[in-house]
Amino acid sequence: MSVIDGITEVARAHLGWDGELRPEMRLVEDLELDSLKRLTLALEVENHFQICLDEEAAILTVGDLVEIIQERLDE
Repeated sequence: MSVIDGITEVARAHLGWDGELRPEMRLVEDLELDSLKRLTLALEVENHFQICLDEEAAILTVGDLVEIIQERLDE
């Protein structure tokens, strides 16, 4: 399973997302995630991938999230 597939699975299960996720999609504008949904996504992604996301990281798009997850998995 790819990282983006895992994010999609989390988004469907915990945010009710019903579409395809693409790297260029913006979390706030395109996915319409408010602060609570962004926090839910972050926590559930951490659980799904068994990683810790950096609170200081600038995660604006799905692609940003994929890159950070991949970096953590490679460590």
